[in-house]
Amino acid sequence: MTISHHVFTGPPSSAPPQGEQEFGAMAMALAGAPAATEERLEIEVDGVTLFGDLVVPPHAQSLVVFAHGSGSSRHSPRNRWVAQALQASTHATLLFDLLTTREELADAKDGHLRFNIAFLARRLVAVSRWLAEAPGTRDLAMGYFGASTGAAAALVAAAELGPRVGAIVSRGGRPDLAADAVSSVVAPTLLIVGSQDMHVLRLNQQVLSRLHCKKELLVVQGATHLFEETGALETVAQHAARWFSRHLNPQKSRSTEH
Repeated sequence: MTISHHVFTGPPSSAPPQGEQEFGAMAMALAGAPAATEERLEIEVDGVTLFGDLVVPPHAQSLVVFAHGSGSSRHSPRNRWVAQALQASTHATLLFDLLTTREELADAKDGHLRFNIAFLARRLVAVSRWLAEAPGTRDLAMGYFGASTGAAAALVAAAELGPRVGAIVSRGGRPDLAADAVSSVVAPTLLIVGSQDMHVLRLNQQVLSRLHCKKELLVVQGATHLFEETGALETVAQHAARWFSRHLNPQKSRSTEH
């Protein structure tokens, strides 16, 4: 299996929007299409209720489920901004909380859940199976976008679900925390890391050699762990959209390229 290692050296100059009000405006401007369907979901998992924000653009053929990182939630500005960019590429998105409010408060004291990858992956698998049965999402090809520890949970969940997960993108992820599950992942996987996030970059390079699926490592030059630098998050969104389009909507991707 060929290993691709790309270094991006010329990020766009514009900065991503920071305020909640700007997210919707950006999506409308980028999409140039009828309004997407938005729905707040309540998903019962392991005796608790998890909340999520589902957005389905017109003509969507795929759904990207976000697994947020440690100490974050579905309200993460970075993930919400990436989700808006994916929606503009006609991918449906689901941002949901892996933890309940009570669990988040308990985790804030000692971090005992944010690094419990098996626990987080179990939640992600349960939500994925719920989506596979729900009328509004069951016909959509599914992919995962994971950040930080959420990337590890995404890999573990994908290893369990097999071909039902069609693609994975990791942003500043900790795929090393997925342990032995990495070798069982079959979904094409794109690892995106900032060049200045040197410890995480080394971990991703090590994991890349253990992935047996189609895989690539994209290093965003000058970016740190949170991709706060000008143009860095846009680079993440652009490459994520291309990856998901290529592997979740292959026929549409080929027609666009011609």
